[in-house]
Amino acid sequence: MVIIDTPASVESFRKFIFSSTCKSYAPRSYLEDFEVFPERDDNLGSVYVEAADKVTLKKIRDITFVNARDILGIIYNSKSGNTSLKWRQTRKNNGKVTGEASANSLTNLSESGVLTLDWVENYLKKKSEEEKTNKVTS
Repeated sequence: MVIIDTPASVESFRKFIFSSTCKSYAPRSYLEDFEVFPERDDNLGSVYVEAADKVTLKKIRDITFVNARDILGIIYNSKSGNTSLKWRQTRKNNGKVTGEASANSLTNLSESGVLTLDWVENYLKKKSEEEKTNKVTS
């Protein structure tokens, strides 16, 4: 598990949620519409969008697609329970992602633009330094 604490746009986090939940079967028009978000019930690994204005569009499989504006926060929990992330608005469409992510989620986070290449490089550098320190003290 990797601790995540990074700034991110709501759009990059929206892309992450699609990649992690329903990209293979979501209607293309939903993927391309920056106001459409997937939501999922708690028993399946919850995905919830907190917004000033939200309307349910359609349910496909275990995902309910919603049209949401003025996003205040998004909660994402993976089905496996290995990833638990929250996006919170800081200013308009910008916010901060915090929580824990699995290796699989790290891939989706970086591909969607939530994590930058710099963030990944810094994380790997930090991990490498920790491993060296642990070897010296062992």
